Amino acid sequence: MKDILSRAKAYLCVCLLLLLIACGKEDKKYVAVADFSTDISVLYNDYLSNAITHLDKINLESTSSSERKEFYKTARKYFKLMEPILAYSDKNNYKSLNAPNIIQVKGEESQDTRVINPIGFQVIEENLYEDQIDTLVLNRAVNVTRDRLRLIQKNVALKLKDYHIIWMLRDQIVRIATTGITGFDSPVLSQSLLESNYTYNTIIEIVKMNEDKFKSKELKDKFIEEIIAAQKDLDHDFDTFDRFTFIKKHTDYQLKLLVDIQKDWNVTFPFEMALSNSMTTLFSDTAFNIDYFSDQLSDTTKLSEKIIFGRELFNDKSLSKDYSMACATCHVKDLAFTDGKKTFDKNQTRNTPTVAYSAYQQAFFMDARAGSLEGQVVGVVKNHNEFNMSMDSVVARVMNNETYKNKLSDLYKNKRVDYNIRHAIASYIRSLNSFDSKFDKNIRGEENTLTEEEQLGFNLFMGKAMCATCHFAPVFNGTVPPNYTDTELEFIGVPATKDTLNAKLSPDLGRYELFKTPERKHFFKTPTVRNAGITAPYMHNGVYTTLDEVMDFYNKGGGAGLGIENDYQTLPFDNLKLSKEEIAAIIAFMETLNDGKN
Repeated sequence: MKDILSRAKAYLCVCLLLLLIACGKEDKKYVAVADFSTDISVLYNDYLSNAITHLDKINLESTSSSERKEFYKTARKYFKLMEPILAYSDKNNYKSLNAPNIIQVKGEESQDTRVINPIGFQVIEENLYEDQIDTLVLNRAVNVTRDRLRLIQKNVALKLKDYHIIWMLRDQIVRIATTGITGFDSPVLSQSLLESNYTYNTIIEIVKMNEDKFKSKELKDKFIEEIIAAQKDLDHDFDTFDRFTFIKKHTDYQLKLLVDIQKDWNVTFPFEMALSNSMTTLFSDTAFNIDYFSDQLSDTTKLSEKIIFGRELFNDKSLSKDYSMACATCHVKDLAFTDGKKTFDKNQTRNTPTVAYSAYQQAFFMDARAGSLEGQVVGVVKNHNEFNMSMDSVVARVMNNETYKNKLSDLYKNKRVDYNIRHAIASYIRSLNSFDSKFDKNIRGEENTLTEEEQLGFNLFMGKAMCATCHFAPVFNGTVPPNYTDTELEFIGVPATKDTLNAKLSPDLGRYELFKTPERKHFFKTPTVRNAGITAPYMHNGVYTTLDEVMDFYNKGGGAGLGIENDYQTLPFDNLKLSKEEIAAIIAFMETLNDGKN
């Protein structure tokens, strides 16, 4: 808990610093305020006004059901047109206005737990298209959403620096590829491709407004032509859209052009956020700033040596009470750092998750009880069924090892031995992100070995099957791009056994056990599906031994589809209606995500 609170304070400090940088005034409160250029201000206000106007029309007594739907579509269009600007300048309000129709739980870590009813466009959409509309619920959703937009409009101040514009454009390019084309925020209408097209329109407008910054007119024209070409390809049926080709052909090319633009503009960045300022491809470790995900106290001096030291500690059984267990005991390298067991032998009730790619998260353990990899180490050390030690005892054993003692002295120029040990182990874990799978190499254009079935599987995963609305590319975990500030927890209704006729919910209460929040019963963190081909068995309780069983569970609609009654299941579908051939293709794709050697 101490580690979580420390991390929360650090993030608060960073947020306040960013606000001061953006606003340039120390006396501003944290409201929806940012500095933009005048031209973008006019565009933004126009989109806001049109969205507000059409939301207002939905609740007019004289409005028919069909007219309501058309007004909603128009309001939603303007919301998506403003998305690149709103999502960059006011992330919290954008998240609220674009949130799924699911109860939100806030403030558990700070012991200020609040259960918040959702607002925003997805809530309106789901209610508006019900067979029997609950007018009170719909009117509330419309009014609260409209009023939030009005508040945003009242608090817009305008001016942007060059690097703000580049960040805004990069965020939106990545957002389109990772959530925009997946159906993430269009639960009923499934018009994600059309809406991605709208957001590209705004990218074009922003570029045109900044054309005087271009030394190379040819580069400006090339970028706009590429966006238009991407828009043409988006004019397609949702279920059969070729997302693999779109990302390979358009997303990566746009990212490369954006790097050329920042060189042309001679942009200097003050720092990096989650996405690397020089990223030119989505499916690569170079796409990310790994330090963004690490503890705020991380020291990158002699990092390669710290990683080697951390690997030694990761494999050392002397860190456990009876000298029988190391991190590597449960996280076996040849099994993509899992153990191949339903649950570990020593009275464990949960399946061992992989630590590969775990660096790209903001929460750790299946119930998200740790806020950093360094904090996760403490949890393992203190667990009676794992190391069963205190950190002081671990420090004593490490310091009694002359080799380790010398390395600590050489690599860390401070006396925080406890933290330094944890940091070394965490640094090793943060290095386990190779992005060298068959799929990565193919989408980057380094190979041409992907079969038609495997490519179809990716397209289904990212589209019709809706897997990517929880397992976000390119890491395929639950940390939401492009800002990567939130790691999602879900309730999918995992059963206790494979019995599908008399299915009963797994008794593990998950997140609820930490703070006793009823709305968090049976919630678990969304893991990565990278290396899923070699990390069986699956789910938090290891109930399924094959990917076929996993896909059958999802295809039926999760726990609800098995007859398990619940109020909080978060899957965005009742059932998927996938054919056997489509399921086989999705599994074939997931098996292309197996890494090479770490």
